[in-house]
Amino acid sequence: MVRRTEWPGDSSDSSRAGNELSPPLSPPPQDPAERARAICLRLLTGTPRTRGQLAEALRKREVPDEIAEEVLARFEEAGLIDDAAFADAWVESRHHGRGLARRALARELRTKGVDSALIDRAVGQLDTEQEEATARELVDRKLRATRGLDRDRRLRRLAGMLARKGYGEGLALRVVRQALEEEGEDTDGLEGL
Repeated sequence: MVRRTEWPGDSSDSSRAGNELSPPLSPPPQDPAERARAICLRLLTGTPRTRGQLAEALRKREVPDEIAEEVLARFEEAGLIDDAAFADAWVESRHHGRGLARRALARELRTKGVDSALIDRAVGQLDTEQEEATARELVDRKLRATRGLDRDRRLRRLAGMLARKGYGEGLALRVVRQALEEEGEDTDGLEGL
């Protein structure tokens, strides 16, 4: 009787010889530069990344620093990495989509490894009036949900929401106070805010 794992005519000696000729289970070691390029290309396929993010990914995968620097420089030359364009798009997207203020946007870009000069330029595109208008829109959207609460609790909730989005205390309190006044809320005692 022939077992299913054996073919007729196979002997135990020939099956051992066949295993010796089969390819090894682990792939042969790859050129570090080629490996670094493959890592960067794979990461850039899903979403844009900063040079800092790619450098960190290469460091985690133990690519030698000099090879990582060479590959990243080539990617920059080819236009595959552009931290300035990344920062501009990030500010545009996160300010209009999430209502984040300049301070929060700068913090996020710093964590992504963007250079300080590029961060300043990107967040500098938002002017004070635009930032205040966005803060007002955020408060207007949240105002209805706070109706029925006492004035101080509404003030804390709305100002806290703005603070979490990176707005300064003075701007946040001023915008919230104005919104409460327009809604007919008594704002006596809040003038100094």
